[in-house]
Amino acid sequence: MDRSPPARGTTLAPLRNPTFRAIWIASFASNFGGLIQAVGAAWLMTIISGSADMVALVQASTTLPIMIFAAISGAFADSFNRRLVMLTAQSFMFAVSLLLAVFAWFDLLTPWLLLAFTFLIGCGTALNNPSWQASVGDIVTRDELPAAVALNSVGFNLTRSVGPAIGGMIVATAGAATAFAANVLSYFPLIFVLWRWRAPVVENRLPRETTGRAVSAGLRFVAMSPNIGRVLLRAFTFGFSTVAVLALLPLVARNLVGGGPLTYGILLGAFGAGAVGGAYLGVMLRSMISNENIVRLAFLSFAFCATTAALSPYAWLTTIGLAFGGAAWILALSLFNTTVQLATPRWVVGRAVSLYQTATFGGMALGSWLWGVIAEGWGVDVALITAAAVMLASGALGLIVSLPGVNETNLDPLNRWKEPEIAVEITPRSGPIAVKIQYRIRAEDQAEFLQVMAARQRMRTRDGARHWTLLRDLEDPELWYESYQSPTWVEYLRQQSRATQADAGIGDRLRALHSGPKRPRVRRMIVRQAGAFHVDPPPRPPVDHH
Repeated sequence: MDRSPPARGTTLAPLRNPTFRAIWIASFASNFGGLIQAVGAAWLMTIISGSADMVALVQASTTLPIMIFAAISGAFADSFNRRLVMLTAQSFMFAVSLLLAVFAWFDLLTPWLLLAFTFLIGCGTALNNPSWQASVGDIVTRDELPAAVALNSVGFNLTRSVGPAIGGMIVATAGAATAFAANVLSYFPLIFVLWRWRAPVVENRLPRETTGRAVSAGLRFVAMSPNIGRVLLRAFTFGFSTVAVLALLPLVARNLVGGGPLTYGILLGAFGAGAVGGAYLGVMLRSMISNENIVRLAFLSFAFCATTAALSPYAWLTTIGLAFGGAAWILALSLFNTTVQLATPRWVVGRAVSLYQTATFGGMALGSWLWGVIAEGWGVDVALITAAAVMLASGALGLIVSLPGVNETNLDPLNRWKEPEIAVEITPRSGPIAVKIQYRIRAEDQAEFLQVMAARQRMRTRDGARHWTLLRDLEDPELWYESYQSPTWVEYLRQQSRATQADAGIGDRLRALHSGPKRPRVRRMIVRQAGAFHVDPPPRPPVDHH
């Protein structure tokens, strides 16, 4: 694994890693082209369709695919070579962007065809993002991960600070087709870097999970992780409310401050410049105040941004408000992303990040449509004021559902469990496998035992166990049995391999509470139905080790 020496507390430390630096620079170029394309698409829609909701749908069409496909993309990120997944996504977006430029050049685009192209580009983004986000944790150290996540946001928003203005100039002077052509060229550096990158291959002795099982495992893990659930809820409300500004910004530039495509580009640039400042402000804020207070500050700042955009007739004043919004944008989203990654073991990090993106971009897609409808019916200013009120309410939601702190637990694989020797001939697909573990617990220890078992149930279910049950012997009250099933033998092995260093404490506490002369007795059985035609082979003869 390519890791540079850690440099704690330094925002730029991950750039010392040559792999991260090369991909970051190439992504910078790709993001630059993507923003030029976004300006061209948004402004072109104001020309070929005068409808406010159609303009807002340009933003929705790029975020909706991430909501729809992120869970599957996360499963791909955890199951396949992430470098190849990213190469596939970038090549697909290159092909779609080339077609978009050709259609625009020959003046063949209609409003719905333009939305179809932006939707397909969003599909490529949905495939790419989980693999890249999960790869960051493989490239840099855990200490550098928050800075690396922030740097990714900084790179995007550095391009946002100048890219939209340049995109506006290109659209104003040469037309949207030229902006789309510039985006086509921007894919080459990243495709080249990914082609040359030789990512470390993680060996896995277990067969790859099917996509369906991988997706369900990711959903189950997140469902059994309350802290991640809190992040997803707050990310959804943030995306839903704050996207109003970005979705309606072309109309703000045209209708509220009386500008053209260059004005729109400058306003977007102010948002990006604010985001760059917010990235460096975030390092200081994380050392001073809690995560929850940072998120509340972000909601408050974005409400100020939306209100200013709604009421200001001056481009310079709207620019100031957008700088506050950009800073709030990166503060909240980088914090959400980092919290999810630090709370997730490596075996499922791609799926957890993808579900975070599903929540965030799902909120954005829904919000883009809703704020566009409100703007069409009651005006852009009313839509922005309403969105600002929702932002304030979403910030107050933290009083009930507060954001967790940064997870400091060790989520590296435990690697303590060894595959048992079995006497029945089975295949990896044999099952279901039933497991029963016997404990002897003294009466005075039973209250603590039940508390530990509640954590054990959550851990087992999170990692894939089914039908978990705790039983007590009616004839010997000190005897307790933990029982659960796995659908197949290979799924049982996979479940056991998912235990982390943080999980070791639960097993250690249970062994300490066990009062029997030996360790808790574990029995592994295969479920068989009476009268079934299948007959297991006879037991293997014992192995003579002498």
